[in-house]
Formats: sequence, C-alpha cells, structure tokens
Amino acid sequence: MKILVADDEKNIREALVKLLRSSGWEAEAAENGLAAQRRLQEEAYAGVIADLKMPGMDGLELLSWCRAEGPDVPFVMISAHGEIADAVEAMKRGARDYITKPFDPDELDYRLRQALEAHRDHRIARSVQVQPADSRTAGGLGPQSSAWVRIDALVKKAAPTTSLILITGESGTGKEVLARRIHTESAFASGPFLAINVGGIPENLLESELFGFEKGSFTGADKRKNGLFELASGGTLFLDEIGEMPLPLQVKLLRVLQERKIQRIGGTVSIPVESRILAATNRNLADEVKAGRFREDLYYRLNVVPILLPPLRDRLDDLPWLCSRLLDKLSKAMGKKVSGLTGAAMARLRAYSFPGNIRELENLLERALIFAEGEVVTEADLELPLLEAGEATDSEPVAGGTLRELERKAIQETLLKWEGNQTRAAEELGITRRTMFNKIKEYGLAISG
Repeated sequence: MKILVADDEKNIREALVKLLRSSGWEAEAAENGLAAQRRLQEEAYAGVIADLKMPGMDGLELLSWCRAEGPDVPFVMISAHGEIADAVEAMKRGARDYITKPFDPDELDYRLRQALEAHRDHRIARSVQVQPADSRTAGGLGPQSSAWVRIDALVKKAAPTTSLILITGESGTGKEVLARRIHTESAFASGPFLAINVGGIPENLLESELFGFEKGSFTGADKRKNGLFELASGGTLFLDEIGEMPLPLQVKLLRVLQERKIQRIGGTVSIPVESRILAATNRNLADEVKAGRFREDLYYRLNVVPILLPPLRDRLDDLPWLCSRLLDKLSKAMGKKVSGLTGAAMARLRAYSFPGNIRELENLLERALIFAEGEVVTEADLELPLLEAGEATDSEPVAGGTLRELERKAIQETLLKWEGNQTRAAEELGITRRTMFNKIKEYGLAISG
C-alpha cells in the first residue's frame, strides 16, 4: 500500500519515506500541503502522514479539504513539541492518530497500521448504513442535457453489475470522475478505488505496477511487490488511457480478463483477481484496431458496456450545474465566498468551444476566482489573464489586495503546488516559462527543492 508523506522539512520527509520503505510500505513525498493536495487528486494512496505546519496549506487544512471534497484516506499527523493541542484538534477533525518528533520506527509502523485498519472498519460500517447519493440531485437539479440523462440512466443500470465498462471521450471530459461514481454505486464500493494512467508509465515498469513481482525476479527486485490487481482486491481498478497499452501487455490483460487470475513477475502461483475492472481512453479503439495498434479481441472484451462522454461543447445545457459545483469546490479550497456567475459571464462561457472540456472550465474558473472582486464572477474576471512580464503595474486596490499582490500569491501557491517545477506551474497559470522566471525574480520568490 502506498503512503503519502507531506512535510516541508526535507530531512524529515526523506527520513520518513526511508523508514516506511524499510518497513515494507510504498512511500512518496510531497514537500508542502498544496503539493500533497495535487498528488491526492492525481493518484490513489492508502494513507497520509502530514506535518501540522506547512506553507501554503498546513496539515489541518489538507485534512479538512480531504474530508470535505478530497479522497477518503486516513491521516496520521506529525506534531512537534508544543503542538499537541493542534494534534488533538486534528483528531477532532477526523485524523486517525498523531505522532510526535522524533520518530520511533516501530511505533510509526504500528500507528500507521492501526490507523488504516480503523479507517477500513469505519468505511465498511458506513457503507452498510448509508446509501450513495443520487448524483443528479447532489448540489441542485443536476445536469440537464439529454446526453447526460442518457449516461445517467446507463450508469444506474451498469454500475451494480460486474460487467466490464469502457468509458470513452476526449481528454478532460471527466472519465475518472465517472469511473469513481460507478465504483461508489457498485458492490465494490467498500473496497479501494485505484487508478493508473497506462500511458503515463514507461513500458518496462507498467507490467510490474499491474502484476507485481517476486523477490529476485530481476535485478533490483530485493523484495516481493504486490501489483495493482492485488491491491485493488475487493474494490475497483481503473485503467485510464487503455489505448496506449503496449501490444505485449494487451495479451496479458486479455488473459486476466478471461481467466480472472494473475501471476506476479517471476512467480508460479495463480492469484485470483477479485476486483471490478473499468477502462477508459480518449482514442477511437475501433480505429486503433484497424491500424494494428490495439488487439481486436481485447477491444471486444473491454467493450461490453460502452459509455461515451460527450465533449463539453455538446452539453452546454449542463454549464450552470457544472459551474455551480466547481465554484463551490474552488471557493472552499481558496477560502473565498463566490456563489455564481453574472448573466454576461455565463453567456460568454456558452459562446466558447472548450477544447480542454471540463478540466479547462475548472482552470478558467479557478483563475477567475483569483481576480473576482465580489461574490459573483463577472465577464471581466473570466477574461483577465495573468499579467505578462513588463505589462501593467496596476497597484489599485481590489478585493483581497492589489493585482500585484494577487498575482504574487497566485504564482507562489502554484509553485508550492508543483513543488518548485516552474514549467508545470507556468502551464497551469497560462504563461510562458520565461515569464514565470521573470516573475519569480521580480517578486523575490524562494523556490523549494
């Protein structure tokens, strides 16, 4: 199981990762709360160990975000001398445990295992008592487009079954969001939801991530590793961008889907696959089959229940609902009170083609919230880009500070989110890397590493 360690002190987070790995855990590190938030949005973790005090977003804020809208994962908080009161507050907000510095390796391992076990028992008990919410009515009337009504009806029929579901659609249409909904409405809801971007992992590593390996099966395999098929036992494994899977692995996946068994690399024992398998792609797999890049037999095996997510430009009737949900989410995360958009702003959105789909809409609204002066987003807020280097030096006060202050804060928080990666931060803010470099120099921002 993979654990996320969030701590802004490099020596502490590296020591924690080393301790966890020596105890048999998989561990990754984030150097601040915003970076941890991003990782939790992108990957599945079994648990989080978070420092109480971090820049940008502290441990308590990260915990609160997870409880409100993030993944359901157990937290163990790190506290220093004099922070016990804060640690107790974290327990009240839902943390499973806290541990004080310095760390005893055996105690850390014990506390973490106890936290994961308690969280699992609580989730099982809750799943028995509480039925999943109807996504159509959550937060309002729900999506209104005819396309979404058809998808909603299809999901309600297919989710409770064990049939394979193939979700297709352009990038940014919400394929993983839909996969998570299918998981919560299935018989596997009490188990984990694990997602892997097939196209984002090198071919030589993808097989071991999926199937695991035995100790000594290849150079560097100093201990046995369970793959995602095993880790998802009792839950759902979501294979995103399945169209980018190499042909040799397609053969192995087909065998798994047919026999419902796997073998670890270097192993001889057949292990039952006891998880729901969902797949998604932004490619036209029928065309990929014709081009010889995807196996026809695997395509038909995956395509038992096809669900096509239409691009946002084809479901503009859902814009009010989507904006409402996204603004609520973003407002909580950014600590702002923005409840909606003006009529002119909504008209502006309806006239846009959204090549980046819902993901682009979310980024656009997040940027608009940075500059929104009132409790609604105006058309001007949507059009206001991040200032390019050498342009206006407007120091006129606006809500939350001057434009320069807001810009500095936006750059600083985005750099924290991407752990100092200027290229990724510049991409998110919609500016060039050179502009990012100049802004960092202009504002005297410290880059962590």
